[in-house]
Amino acid sequence: MAAESAEQFCVAEERSGHCAVVDGNFLYVWGGYVSIEENEVYLPNDELWIYEMDSGLWTMHLMEGELPTSMSGSCGASINGKLYIFGGFDDKGYSNRLYYVNLRTKTGTYKWKKITNFKGQPPTPRDKLACWVYKDRLIYFGGYGCRKHNELSDCFDVHDAFWEGQIFWGWHNDVHVFDTTTQTWTQPAIRGGDPPQPRAAHTCAVLGNKGYIFGGRVLQTRMNDLHCLNLDTWTWSGRINISGEKPKDRSWHTLTPIGDDRLFLFGGLSSDNVPLSDGWIHSVTTNGWKQLTHLPKSRPRLWHTACLGKEGEVMVFGGSKDDLHFMDTGHCSDLLIFQTQPYSLLRLCLDCIGKNATLLKNQIPCLPSKLLEQVLKKITFWAAVNHRQERKAETERQSQLNTT
Repeated sequence: MAAESAEQFCVAEERSGHCAVVDGNFLYVWGGYVSIEENEVYLPNDELWIYEMDSGLWTMHLMEGELPTSMSGSCGASINGKLYIFGGFDDKGYSNRLYYVNLRTKTGTYKWKKITNFKGQPPTPRDKLACWVYKDRLIYFGGYGCRKHNELSDCFDVHDAFWEGQIFWGWHNDVHVFDTTTQTWTQPAIRGGDPPQPRAAHTCAVLGNKGYIFGGRVLQTRMNDLHCLNLDTWTWSGRINISGEKPKDRSWHTLTPIGDDRLFLFGGLSSDNVPLSDGWIHSVTTNGWKQLTHLPKSRPRLWHTACLGKEGEVMVFGGSKDDLHFMDTGHCSDLLIFQTQPYSLLRLCLDCIGKNATLLKNQIPCLPSKLLEQVLKKITFWAAVNHRQERKAETERQSQLNTT
């Protein structure tokens, strides 16, 4: 294949602990880290990788402005075409800074802005937190970080302490709200219910006016509990009693809304430090979990991202296939796409034409212009898929030859 074509089919660099959001027909990826010769190396803070869903192509854009430091474990979310980044961990420790970038730029320039003229008090520095997006507000929960002695409270489980500087590290279960319209931080008064215990590396998802939390880690314990917070009344559900089977304990997993009443859970690291490749769907209507049986067992992921794409597709990018605590070498760059509902007839037809473009090369130019545009993108999509599969197979062949 020509070098130009190979370059066209490049993918975002492998990474874990990054941020990813979807806006329109694009998946945006920023930050995270990778391991190089047993060193944790943070990905460049001025690179934004963009994946176009229709064509299956990745592009990298250099960013400008007030750049966040290169970090892992930040919490990323999008509101009205803006990507917000809060918290994270860098070479200097934990962050409680908040940045945003307009993804719908008309100039093609992606410019970071650090939010400094806010009102109210932001959360204490932390990473591995999660958030809900509701009514133009970012609602953050939990995370692992540090507090000073005078900041200790019931919402903080102490893990370790540096007594000389009166600094404490541990897990949180506090709730903080940033209103993007008024640029104001608040900490809502919880009006009822039992909050989840402090945790980090958990996951959050919104259905309607309910913010759901699943799993996470505190001390040496990983959990599989499900809670929800009413984002209008600020009332906790307490631990939700599930009927039937349920996923095992885990951290570093993802939970993605895939409809009005369903959540898609994927991957993570189990209590016995095994990287997981299982997928589950939780139905709020039936209050039960159902395991998906057709997922490949050979592609575990933890500390990855998962975003809802078109037609109920969940796009899982990056993460690690190894236990990051013991063998931090398995960072991934492939994009796993999970179909959670039947595709439309148009989508099936486009895929069929894209896969068989060589056979249909004489008929394709006769299509109406709008349909032709979609078909050409789909042809590119399947060409990219085939190229990446061939390249992966060749890499695996070379690896086998080297070991023998």
